[in-house]
Amino acid sequence: MTDAKAIALAAAEAAEEKKAKDIVVLDMQKVSLITDYFVIATGNSTTQVQAIVKEIEKKLKEQGIPLLRREGYREARWVLLDYGSVVIHIFQPEEREFYSLERLWGDAPRVSL
Repeated sequence: MTDAKAIALAAAEAAEEKKAKDIVVLDMQKVSLITDYFVIATGNSTTQVQAIVKEIEKKLKEQGIPLLRREGYREARWVLLDYGSVVIHIFQPEEREFYSLERLWGDAPRVSL
């Protein structure tokens, strides 16, 4: 099993391969009991958000990392992928701005990509 930071960085890299914008990895270990890392990224359309999600799922599955839960895929406005120690959020721009997770979790340090 790969460690949480490596999973988060692999997810960020997969998102980047599908041209996701504004990819951010937050270290949640000292600010939340929910998860160790958040990965947040933006896709410009339903199709792009779904492509980013599929790429992340494919890359992490190849590493033997099981997906625990996926929500929001059909509408693809905000897709949440729960890998336990890593939670991935893929947004369309309006939803990302509205929910503003980076501001909500402003105390979480950013991991450099």
